[in-house]
Amino acid sequence: MASTGFWSQEGEIGHDDDDQSHTTPRAWCQAAQKFTGDLGSKLYALFNIGESEKTVNASAKEVEGATENCSCNKPCDCSKGNIDLSNLYSTDLLPASDGDLATVTFLQEVVDVMLAYVVKSFDRSTKVIDFHYPNELLEANNWELSDDPETLEDVLLNCRVALKYAIKTGHPRYFNQLSTGLDVVGLAAEWLTSTANTNMFTYEVAPVFVLLEYVTLRKMREIIGWPDGQGDGIFSPGGAISNMYAMLVARFKMFPEVKEKGVSSIPSLAAFTSEHSHFSIKKGAAALGIGTDSVICIKADERGKMMPSDLEKRIVEAKQKGLVPFFVSATAGTTVYGAFDPLNTIADICKRHNVWMHVDGAWGGSLLMSRRHRWKLNGVERANSVTWNPHKMMSVPLQSSALLVREEGLLQTCNQLHACYLFQKDKHYDLSYDTGDKALQCGRHVDIFKLWLMWRAKGTFGFEAQIDKCLELSEYLYNKIKDREGFELVFEGKPEHTNVCFWYLPPGVRYLEDKEEKLRCLHKVAPVIKARMMEHGTTMVSYQPQGNKVNFFRMVISNPAATFEDIDFLIEEIERLGHDL
Repeated sequence: MASTGFWSQEGEIGHDDDDQSHTTPRAWCQAAQKFTGDLGSKLYALFNIGESEKTVNASAKEVEGATENCSCNKPCDCSKGNIDLSNLYSTDLLPASDGDLATVTFLQEVVDVMLAYVVKSFDRSTKVIDFHYPNELLEANNWELSDDPETLEDVLLNCRVALKYAIKTGHPRYFNQLSTGLDVVGLAAEWLTSTANTNMFTYEVAPVFVLLEYVTLRKMREIIGWPDGQGDGIFSPGGAISNMYAMLVARFKMFPEVKEKGVSSIPSLAAFTSEHSHFSIKKGAAALGIGTDSVICIKADERGKMMPSDLEKRIVEAKQKGLVPFFVSATAGTTVYGAFDPLNTIADICKRHNVWMHVDGAWGGSLLMSRRHRWKLNGVERANSVTWNPHKMMSVPLQSSALLVREEGLLQTCNQLHACYLFQKDKHYDLSYDTGDKALQCGRHVDIFKLWLMWRAKGTFGFEAQIDKCLELSEYLYNKIKDREGFELVFEGKPEHTNVCFWYLPPGVRYLEDKEEKLRCLHKVAPVIKARMMEHGTTMVSYQPQGNKVNFFRMVISNPAATFEDIDFLIEEIERLGHDL
């Protein structure tokens, strides 16, 4: 039998709730009778908590012999009539008196809406997007907030409309962002997380979730290569915040007095990152009072990798100008090219100059899960901190971003303020599990359960297979277009990540002889094709310029539902939508 892990059976908790079985609300019985067969018996067993020692099979036999008016086995006067939600309001739901049946009915309707959306998300015959311009959506829907309540039927309509116009990010032909896919186990975990509706700041209000974060962060540090998973970490609201945390901790490590005395008490600092790095490095510098001008961008080669020789040169120049180099952010998987900076060489430079080394692995960090591809992050174990976003290549539902720090306790000392109404020192359990003082936030969403539950469902090998498949699909796309007429790669050579960057040259542009005119026309091609994709709803892929390069398509694959046929479709759809340009 599989291990139950942290979960225990209800009977092991030690509560004496036997009396509850004799007063099970009739509404739950009536709700259970909606379902037939095994599901109905399981629901009955679930609702009849006090008799949990009875097996599902025994409950099923009792349900089969129940009276015509009800599917439960208790004497009651449950009716089979449906609840009319058009006459009910939110005040009729629990905790309202006799709100049980209305609550079950309403939530079942919401689940039906969500399940229909999930099924459609995987259906290639459905649109990725039902696109309307902002003014059209606003005119067609009354989304203004009113003083009077709407009925529950109206609320359900709002739910349906919201999903009708939502982008199906789990659709196999959605390639627009780095975070794509719809994992059913992750989705279930997010539903349960919202049901628990707790805060991650203390063990006393989130005991299981705090422990799951503890074991998961330790496992991630082990995978990075830090001995015995030593260090610290925290889940944050996205990679940009994780990167800012890294910069905050690096500054505190070098100048701990900044926490109390502010930036005026320390020298002018300099941070370094690749010219292809994520914009969040500069945003973090702005937010922390370091200033965007203090972020020095290092040259990248033609594949988008940071050039170590330029890094060392700029560090020396900064020192000569009286600045104090304190932070180098290397990138493992750049946003556009998918490039991996040479981490070992960068680590050598950081060691020579006593500078904190951070690795932004928001996009590429998940390749550590793959024995075939983790070599691309060789040297990551030498970093002082690492950002890793499971909501990208691992398809964990948004949001799931972790900052991992090699030095244990540094996050705590950097951020803690000992709020006595949360972090009392005389609690009756190990206070190291009160993790809230490590964070800048007070209220912190439970982001851990979906990642942990998916990891339990897939295992490390399952994530590895998922990641390897996405990289195989990107190589397939590269091989399909590298010699295909009308397609031109932005840089030569097989991509390191799933990013495949290319131009599509329609016949009307392909044969232009004037080079400047050709580039001017080519710059307009990707935006027009993208607009047509969205209006037709067939697929979505991103585009952008880079440096002196005109607009090109940036294809990224992180959706495990995508197949080789979907890649073929994308190529042919680009040609179909752009042939007349």
